[in-house]
Amino acid sequence: MKSARSFHIPPIVYRMISVALIAIALAASTDAFIRSENILNVLRQASLTFLIASGLTLVVLTAGLDLSVGAVVGLSACLTGAAVKATGSIPLGIAVGLACGVVIGIANGLMVTSLKLPPFIATYGMLWIVYGINYWYMAGDTIYGFSDEFKSIGNGYALGVPIPVYLMIAFLILGTLFTRNTTYGHEIYAIGANAEAARLSGIPVRARLVLVYTLSGAMAGLAGVVYLARLGSAEAGIGDPLLLPVIAAVLIGGTSLFGGSGSLCGTLIGALILTLVLNGMNLLTVNAHWHPLVYGGVVLIAAGLDAAARKWSDG
Repeated sequence: MKSARSFHIPPIVYRMISVALIAIALAASTDAFIRSENILNVLRQASLTFLIASGLTLVVLTAGLDLSVGAVVGLSACLTGAAVKATGSIPLGIAVGLACGVVIGIANGLMVTSLKLPPFIATYGMLWIVYGINYWYMAGDTIYGFSDEFKSIGNGYALGVPIPVYLMIAFLILGTLFTRNTTYGHEIYAIGANAEAARLSGIPVRARLVLVYTLSGAMAGLAGVVYLARLGSAEAGIGDPLLLPVIAAVLIGGTSLFGGSGSLCGTLIGALILTLVLNGMNLLTVNAHWHPLVYGGVVLIAAGLDAAARKWSDG
């Protein structure tokens, strides 16, 4: 007969319960929360966090880290805005934003694999380089005055649902299929579990690391396009506040910093938890100075609950 402790509940279930409990608490605290426009706004905000965090999740699965994603969002947004304003071509602007992210991602991957720099050092240095380039390029200017067609990428609706939410769902499906049902995805998990064992088993570790950093940069570049379309203007510091919430979403979602464990579904739930908490603080008019403290507390609580759940499941 199996003992009670042998009954295994996946950790993601605990996170889904957390989302439900937060939503119930907010609904009981303010009627504004359950309004359809507020729910759609929560989903729109969570979609941006998820787009950035999805690429970062792949990096963290390999026991790496990409601290440059917020800066990449900012530079991609500014370059996209400049390209769209100069040419009037939305596809060209999107291509410029994506290319910016891809180039920076490849550079991060090469620094980690070829120069053997620790991911923290490589991407932290890249963060400041990208910031410097963006502030030099923008020179204090703001780019604005985009067409409604372009702004619909971030603010538009299809069948009553924000377009960024469709992007979030699409990349959740594609990313899950990639990580769970392809050889590349399995190799990424293997590298995170034990990079040396993965190398000895024939996995091209360096190539896969360059791949995940490239994908992280590409997703940050795409998020920069969406963020620009949502705000309708771009300035040098546009991506500055995004890094810490994105890292928090990945950690709250259960992806281990030690690599080899985690999922994009978990990252989505992490993004939803953070967005719900921020939305709740705004609706309840909590002073903005308390937001970082609450963010930190949520991260620590989520990490503690996750550790307890893992210990219970393994026990």
